[in-house]
Amino acid sequence: MINAIIFDFGDIFINLDKPATISGLKKLGMTEWNEDFDQLNFSFEVGAITPDDFIAGFQKKLPNASKEEILKAWNAVLADFPFYRLEFLQELSKKYRLFLLSNTDSIHINTFEEKSGVSFYKDFYDCFEKVYFSFDIGMRKPDPEIYKFVLTENNLVAENTLFIDDKTENTDSAAALGIKVWNLQVGKEDVVDLCSKGLL
Repeated sequence: MINAIIFDFGDIFINLDKPATISGLKKLGMTEWNEDFDQLNFSFEVGAITPDDFIAGFQKKLPNASKEEILKAWNAVLADFPFYRLEFLQELSKKYRLFLLSNTDSIHINTFEEKSGVSFYKDFYDCFEKVYFSFDIGMRKPDPEIYKFVLTENNLVAENTLFIDDKTENTDSAAALGIKVWNLQVGKEDVVDLCSKGLL
């Protein structure tokens, strides 16, 4: 029986516009997203580099871009957070132990909090027993260690825990540990469909 649910954040609760960031960076001179940008993003998501280091890494590749322009392009990915999802989560928190587990960076989280306002993001975070951001804990999905960490720290049983994420590699990694999963199909499904999925 499921008694705990671990949620991803992006495209589960907050909608993401990934093409907007790529488009923004291309306007600043990026020809394509390559392995160097991947590595820069990875390092930032696990908190291995500071926001200033991250911006500087982009400026090496985009020498004509200002810090402000890079930040604007980087944050363009963050779209809306529909209120009905928060209401759904608040109801769910009355019945289950809830956790948030997100691959994200400090710039995106600070921007989300600034855009949504204290009241909204506090209500959101209050739904969870614990919030885990990759940049805070130095690990990121799909590394199996991140799931083991959350399970162990909260005395969760894998078979009684449901993990919801839109990326197949993340749900596959969790499923290999015995965690129940829902690989949510963005654009076709919504997190509020959970109760009709027969997963709980």
